[in-house]
Amino acid sequence: YMTLLPEYEAAQLEVFGKMFLNGHIYRGKKPVHWSPSSMTALAEAELEYPEGHVSQSIYVAFKVSDVPDSAPAQLKELLTADGGASLAVWTTTPWTMPANAAVAVNAKLDYSVVRNESTGETLVVADGLRETVQAKLETTLTTLATFKGSDLENVQYQHPMYERKSPVIIGGEYITTDAGTGLVHTAPGHGQDDYISGMKYGLPLYSPVDNAGLFTAEAGSDLEGKDVLGDGNVLCIEKLTAAGALLKQEAYNHKYPYDWRTKKPTIFRTTEQW
Repeated sequence: YMTLLPEYEAAQLEVFGKMFLNGHIYRGKKPVHWSPSSMTALAEAELEYPEGHVSQSIYVAFKVSDVPDSAPAQLKELLTADGGASLAVWTTTPWTMPANAAVAVNAKLDYSVVRNESTGETLVVADGLRETVQAKLETTLTTLATFKGSDLENVQYQHPMYERKSPVIIGGEYITTDAGTGLVHTAPGHGQDDYISGMKYGLPLYSPVDNAGLFTAEAGSDLEGKDVLGDGNVLCIEKLTAAGALLKQEAYNHKYPYDWRTKKPTIFRTTEQW
């Protein structure tokens, strides 16, 4: 075997080279399960889902900045009148907020523009989750009008932490009314469904996290070097609060992937892959 190994490796390289030159394989970036504790990518079989994991879930308001002329006239009026409206999103990974590149909706679901009677602000939530969000925010949400998710496509919003605008996009069937708000915070650099939707719309692949699970300079000087599963996560919530974008924070018990070797939580992170 050792005698034949060089010839075997040479044959492998030749096949690989032909596949590369013919465009069958390429090197690109995509999100993978990443273990900060062992600083390596993990396969699904290398993950464990222990009971008792608790994340900090947050409801966040993304301020609408622009509404396309293609949107229904009533929708455009509601989203721009009286100081504008905000898209209500929900996530269990606040640390991925710096990588947000879009908000995804389900084209077939009904979405309501509602008024928060406690604050007077206008929000957009899935109609099927209005009562759930109302209970979470401990307020009354009065429906002003209801539209299909497809009507929201290409509405632009302002990121609460950075000077950039991003679009509302049409996501897949993963967007349901089982939990959250029905509007999905989309970070293509940190999730598989997000990545697929991002590829469809040509979204930027933000992933400002290094091998050790620390924020890089791309996330901003105040976040740089912070642990995304620790003080970095906390600081993201604090920054959203300071920006007036945090609607609600609560502990959320759910299944979450852990590295089977180190018994510590993993993250989704973009790396270069063949």
